[in-house]
Amino acid sequence: MKYLESDAFSYKNSQLYCEEVPIKDIIEKAGTPVYIYSKNFLLNRYKEFSEAFKEINHIIFYSTKANFNLNVIKIFLQAGSGADVNSEGELFRALKAGADTRKIILSGVGKTANEIKLGIEKDLLMIKAESADEIYLINEIAKSLNKIAPVALRVNPDVNPQTHPYISTGLAENKFGIDTATALKLFREEKKLKNIKFTGIDMHIGSQITGMEPFIEAVEKLSEIFLKLKSEGLNLKHFDVGGGIGVKYNEEEIFPIQELAKGLIPKLKKLNCEIFFEPGRFLTANGGILATQVVYTKSTKIKNFIIVDAAMNDLLRPSIYRAYHHIQPIELKRNEEDINADIVGPVCESGDYFAKDRKIIKVEKGDYLSIMSAGAYGMVMASNYNARRRPPEVLVDGNKFSIIRSRETFEHLIYDEKIM
Repeated sequence: MKYLESDAFSYKNSQLYCEEVPIKDIIEKAGTPVYIYSKNFLLNRYKEFSEAFKEINHIIFYSTKANFNLNVIKIFLQAGSGADVNSEGELFRALKAGADTRKIILSGVGKTANEIKLGIEKDLLMIKAESADEIYLINEIAKSLNKIAPVALRVNPDVNPQTHPYISTGLAENKFGIDTATALKLFREEKKLKNIKFTGIDMHIGSQITGMEPFIEAVEKLSEIFLKLKSEGLNLKHFDVGGGIGVKYNEEEIFPIQELAKGLIPKLKKLNCEIFFEPGRFLTANGGILATQVVYTKSTKIKNFIIVDAAMNDLLRPSIYRAYHHIQPIELKRNEEDINADIVGPVCESGDYFAKDRKIIKVEKGDYLSIMSAGAYGMVMASNYNARRRPPEVLVDGNKFSIIRSRETFEHLIYDEKIM
């Protein structure tokens, strides 16, 4: 089988390390399953992204939905990032992590009146609106607060991002954004909306996009609208490219961020405005793993099974997206043969699996495995299904590590329940 290695995760003396820390040292303290993140990977990815677009006036807003651990958010904030939040809870987390309210974008296709009110009261940089109804509600709430709300429209460019349909957001058939005709109409109504100030155009066409063409096509389409509105006298101050840049999970052909920058910068310079980006997965996915222990192995006439102590409630992506996560041993053994096996969890669902018919080195009960590329959409999608406790999270920095979220206790599971 193949082994994935990087600056964050590599083998030394047949042991998998995160930076300079053996994964087994972390397991001894935190147990399994456990999420492990590399601080320096996160910082380096952020710097790589920002450096690629240094020719233009830009701001990165970390998309907190990818990984909303307070320490992860704080790492990006301290590096200079703003925060893109998608709910009242993510706003709460961003503020707890120390985000400046003037560098927070409030996103979401179904914001509640209370979320909108909070966004206005806290003077967030802007609210990203996704429907005419939402625009009118923002205007009403801002009027009741005697404030002018900064608002951008998320415009749907009807571009195929060529990704999984569940994470495609830029087609006309998707629930996200406003079509271009409606967007133009709303922008032109600004004078009627006495408590709204339009600040820019936003887009986000999907997630895990592995080709540059959808980004270039979408930017070209929305640039035309942006320049048209500016020519009509609407003072738009920013253009938001969104996020969605794909990362390598398996054999994907991934474009370098520098190549995307080369393709976009000439187009973005023409807009003569501030450019926003909202990466999430790009910054965190390959900076994390989920470490798990083999509980049992068994074989039938047709299949081998490796049963581990992590489950679909800990990492949901393989079950709902059929997403690929590379799986490899934490300790390499000599002369072990490769087998094909299903790697599954203990939850009472046939969908509780991490890999099907996967080639993997033969393992035994008690061995440890690393589920790679688990730094994005891992812990944030975890649940308590089967009354399982969500796993701890660990942050590694050089030769040190810290448990930044402890394993839930059974008391956590029932803290707000009362027997009547």
